Amino acid sequence: MEARAISRNVRISPQKMRLVVNLVRGMKVNDALVQLQFSPKRGSAPVSKAVRSAVANFRQSEGHEGVNIDDLVVKAIWIDEGPTAKRFLPRARGRATKLLKRSSHLTVVVGAPKIMNETEA
Repeated sequence: MEARAISRNVRISPQKMRLVVNLVRGMKVNDALVQLQFSPKRGSAPVSKAVRSAVANFRQSEGHEGVNIDDLVVKAIWIDEGPTAKRFLPRARGRATKLLKRSSHLTVVVGAPKIMNETEA
């Protein structure tokens, strides 16, 4: 019982996004959204938007009527490297420096926490 949301071509470098993603991995959805709301990082806004989208996808999918939304957990969240825009910056003495504008692909998977039976413990 999982739902996923994917944000593509987010104009923040993957290295900076991973700092934010590592904060919320494995947390309950409500706690993760509060953590992202008060995080000073620029990457917290697109991550928060993707987590809310995954929760909405979970609500819309069939077969999840018995699951309480407050119990959802961020099961998996990861950042992949997106396309890099290459630009040039003028420098001294007629030279130029390469400027790489990196982007990211963000994937969020939310689901109900796994309940352990007495036999599994």
